[in-house]
Amino acid sequence: MHSALARVIDPEIRKPITELDMVSGVTIDADGGATVSIRLTIAGCPAATRIETDVREAAESVVGAGLARVVVSVMTPEQRRAMTEKLRGGQGARSLQFSPDTLTQIYAITSGKGGVGKSTVTANLAVALAARGLRVGIVDADVYGFSIPGLLGLVTPPATPGGQPGMVKPTQVGDMILPPIGFDVKVISIGMFVDDTSVAVAWRGPMLHRTITQFLTEVYFGDLDILLLDLPPGTGDIAISVGQLLPHAEVIVVTTPQPAASDISERSGAVARQTGQKIYGVIENMSGLMQPDGTLLEIFGAGGGVDVAARLSAGQDSSVPLLGQVPLSVALRTGGDTGLPVVLGDPTDPAAVAIQAIAATLATRGRGLAGLSLGISPR
Repeated sequence: MHSALARVIDPEIRKPITELDMVSGVTIDADGGATVSIRLTIAGCPAATRIETDVREAAESVVGAGLARVVVSVMTPEQRRAMTEKLRGGQGARSLQFSPDTLTQIYAITSGKGGVGKSTVTANLAVALAARGLRVGIVDADVYGFSIPGLLGLVTPPATPGGQPGMVKPTQVGDMILPPIGFDVKVISIGMFVDDTSVAVAWRGPMLHRTITQFLTEVYFGDLDILLLDLPPGTGDIAISVGQLLPHAEVIVVTTPQPAASDISERSGAVARQTGQKIYGVIENMSGLMQPDGTLLEIFGAGGGVDVAARLSAGQDSSVPLLGQVPLSVALRTGGDTGLPVVLGDPTDPAAVAIQAIAATLATRGRGLAGLSLGISPR
């Protein structure tokens, strides 16, 4: 029975319920049936129905259909604390999850200006990596312009007719926050904590720094292969905070082809270098519009990505590569509006193909920021 229950995975924490001490007892009845007692992490646990169903099916695989009974209770505060301490591996609640010795590859995705499709690229890249079997998380660090939850379909219906849709809320377990999951990507965003997503977040530097710090200490991502941070455009407080908190993160700069964007994109890379971060590569978005005859209409010009990569290569031991060029795509835009990333919704679209190729490059790096090749752990 224990082996069967060990196959039941908590959908939020992504670990077997037996490892989380959620199984409080198993008794075999006189008629050959079984009663399985489980403890949910919190009252009103959003995954309660799924866990109960999975536990019943697991027990019935041992004792037979209709012969399993599930009794549900809730963990005590002491049991919750014990579980969160176990998940943190003995580290304190305020400890940085992704310290310099982490094996998680961390990429801070930035741009010099807004409107270049940075968040759309980030969301699709994360989903493409997750589809390859990697464990992926996103920190939506664009506090003022949070959009990652919507791009990944993590939205809820409006509370009132004609109102704004909300965002899926994280689950709070003691002092630990469990991030919602969209298309196998763990996501945290300030948009998940505001009651009205139409209201602007107007915070100064100290509040922004505190928010990013909380995301990196209190949110339980578990053992990730890759963490992406969607930074706000420009070179402001959050870029500096991320540089201070994660100096070992590598930076990917997103630009569009025209000089007006590429010139500014170079500045965001320069700020990253000032905080000690390495620039890993450049992605050129909106590279052109594919025509029915197979030609590319370069609406925003050409060469911006190559130019930014060349200029950012100065001052580094190795050159900064152009990781890929993502063409303009109606399917890419539509997927962002509907919350279905193009890499899944229309994988043969040219933009999807380009993003998949970039994901393939990142996926082959293995774990470890210093090029340490330990392989990718299976999910």
